[in-house]
Amino acid sequence: MNNRIKSMFVVSAITSLMILSACGQGTTSTTSSGKAADGDILIGLQLPLSGNEAKMGQDMKQAAELAVEKINGTGGINGKKIKLTAEDDACDPQTATAAANKLVSQGVTAIVGGYCSGATIPATGVYHQSGIPMVITAANSMKISDQKFPEIFMINGTTLHQAEIATDYMMKKKNAKKIAIIHDNSGYAKDLAERTKAAVTAAGGQVVVYDAINPDETDFSPLVSKLKQAQPDATYWTAYYKAGGLFIKQFKQQGVSGIIGIGDGANDKTIVEIAGKGAVEGAFITTPPTADLLPEAKKFTEEYKAKFNQEPGPYSALEYDGMNIMADAIKRAGSTDKAAIAAALKKTELKTLNSDQTAFNDNGTLKKSNFVMLQIKNGSFLKAE
Repeated sequence: MNNRIKSMFVVSAITSLMILSACGQGTTSTTSSGKAADGDILIGLQLPLSGNEAKMGQDMKQAAELAVEKINGTGGINGKKIKLTAEDDACDPQTATAAANKLVSQGVTAIVGGYCSGATIPATGVYHQSGIPMVITAANSMKISDQKFPEIFMINGTTLHQAEIATDYMMKKKNAKKIAIIHDNSGYAKDLAERTKAAVTAAGGQVVVYDAINPDETDFSPLVSKLKQAQPDATYWTAYYKAGGLFIKQFKQQGVSGIIGIGDGANDKTIVEIAGKGAVEGAFITTPPTADLLPEAKKFTEEYKAKFNQEPGPYSALEYDGMNIMADAIKRAGSTDKAAIAAALKKTELKTLNSDQTAFNDNGTLKKSNFVMLQIKNGSFLKAE
């Protein structure tokens, strides 16, 4: 063997060793069947892991990891372990579409997640095209279910449910007649605002202000002045908590009349820190119940705190449930065939942290809404009186 041939042989051998080494360093190769190459079941997480809602995404990711740890610790699914792969949708439609396509290219069997409706709506189209089943754990715009994708299931109550409970509370419980509704043009917030406006009008109320804000805005003076002049009996903020905290702070500072409430997108205790304890005192919240309000979630909360050294987030229990619902469906399907899993999901009747029996309507929404009314009292989120 001459020196040139010998050198080529050595380079080839080294290259092969480098490729083999790289494959063994934390990279999960996948097959077209949706299983990890080593036989594990690959499940994707689509969550906001950057941007304004990154805290929510991280809370949910940790809950999914805890659920998978427990499932795998008890034998996995039909003798196979779950392997997670997470992609960041940043609560942005374009980023979400790219994230969804990346998860599809990885060969995932199923998806669990979805926080922002505006990001989840386009992503579900990608999953539908590939026949990949998804359990949506937070996003709740009715525009998701209106698509009628047979693989998509929502375990949070819809914006329609939320609008109804908000309207009922403001108008019947608090005798509000003049209502102000503020959103941020995002998929979830605008949908909730539109449905609340329709519900208020149908109930005989008057929507005195209906306006949208820029979610990156910090000075809401013009809007607050407009509200002060309109003198609403109740104001309902349907957008997210970061801007919501600043809005409520300025709302209270300017002495706008009436009660104020927030939708589930703003349901995070961080809003108390942003607005100030005094500003949010008495504010109402339409939301799924948080883990601390769920008797069935006591052990989950203890395990979550022990593992992550923090309290579960507002959607941690729902993400945990979502992973268990998907695992149950895969087990009942008896395979990783995506159509079989979707068919099994449709027939779900499972006790979860959030429900004595999670079950779905034909459009993939919950048969029984999980929404409750909370109120902020002395910095704590308690059931409303």
